[in-house]
Amino acid sequence: MAELRLGDDIDDFCVKCKRITNHSIVSLLNGEAAKVRCKSCYSEHDYRREIAPPSKKDLKKAALFNEVLGKAAPGGTPES
Repeated sequence: MAELRLGDDIDDFCVKCKRITNHSIVSLLNGEAAKVRCKSCYSEHDYRREIAPPSKKDLKKAALFNEVLGKAAPGGTPES
């Protein structure tokens, strides 16, 4: 892959647009994109490597699931 430079175009997930769009590189860190600017809505954010962050609903489900697992008996059978 060619070396990245400021202003180069790169695809990334935009949190504001909620989809993968074209972005311009705004800052680099160790040769990799650190911050990008969406070419659709012009918002700046950290480079997310085209991965959508989990929704708040999914995070709540995971927390509830972990809470239930924490209360379960170690042997896997419910206590009577």
